[in-house]
Amino acid sequence: QVQLVESGGGLVQPGGSLRLSCAASGFTFSSYAMAWFRQAPGKERELVARISFTGFTINYADSVKGRFTISRDNAKNTVYLQMNSLKPEDTAVYYCNTRGARGDYWGQGTQVTVSS
Repeated sequence: QVQLVESGGGLVQPGGSLRLSCAASGFTFSSYAMAWFRQAPGKERELVARISFTGFTINYADSVKGRFTISRDNAKNTVYLQMNSLKPEDTAVYYCNTRGARGDYWGQGTQVTVSS
């Protein structure tokens, strides 16, 4: 079955960096777009970044453009989110996502907290 396992979250000071990873299994990773979403307390889940199956098409939320970079390694079945210049408003649970024929698949999430 489809499994998405996120890692790399933690506590970081404003202006710091973190790199999230999402290890995928149970499907042909190289054939599917991948995305990162986040959900802050009391807010709806929002798209952060999406990367096409080739890696050639990438989209970012306006709030993270120029600070976050999504990438993928199809040989390792892994998608990454490099987050730089982190702000307190980036605090959220970050989820890995892919969409298949049967709907959306989600990881368990990894907490990112930006605080001094």
